[in-house]
Amino acid sequence: MALTREKVLDAALRLVGENGLTGLSMRKLAAELGVEAMSLYNHVANKQDLLDGIAARVFEQVELPDPGLPWDERLRALGLNAFETLNRHPAVVRALTAEQANPLSEGAVRLMDAILGALLDAGLDDHHAARGYRSLIGMVFGAVLVGAGGLAAERAEPAVEWFRRTVTPQRHPNLHRVMPALAGIDCVQDFRYQLDLFVRGLR
Repeated sequence: MALTREKVLDAALRLVGENGLTGLSMRKLAAELGVEAMSLYNHVANKQDLLDGIAARVFEQVELPDPGLPWDERLRALGLNAFETLNRHPAVVRALTAEQANPLSEGAVRLMDAILGALLDAGLDDHHAARGYRSLIGMVFGAVLVGAGGLAAERAEPAVEWFRRTVTPQRHPNLHRVMPALAGIDCVQDFRYQLDLFVRGLR
């Protein structure tokens, strides 16, 4: 079967998912595809092009809602769909936030266009639509990274015990009161709540 850029990028995405960014190399990618490393350069220019390409592939997977829906329904769907898609590829989000990758493709920028369209339809001017876009993407990236980088099991219990010893109703009444609720919130619930707050605030 002939090698294509899409097949190369999809194989790279699988490697990153299994081994993280440090596990991605041209040699390992060639072995995954059963080809010589030099043949990859017919489809990707270099390692940077490869990273940009896998970031674009992830963004291209985000499902866009019906453009005929009200702006707030579109924005909520875009936020949730982006989160669910990017949450399957946290290593790519790490690369994006570290500016190691940029989703440079026509298919990737359609997400940006759709989010900005919903914000403009909400009545925001260009400046506030741009700020709203950055806020929403920041929320998505943050929720993915928090979910992917939670405390390891061996560190979680000592941290909980430290808080129990340190946080008292006399010195920290608010934190002491809300601590059980904080412990019970997971990242997905957090993101949906943040997204609802964001959309309600715009409305």
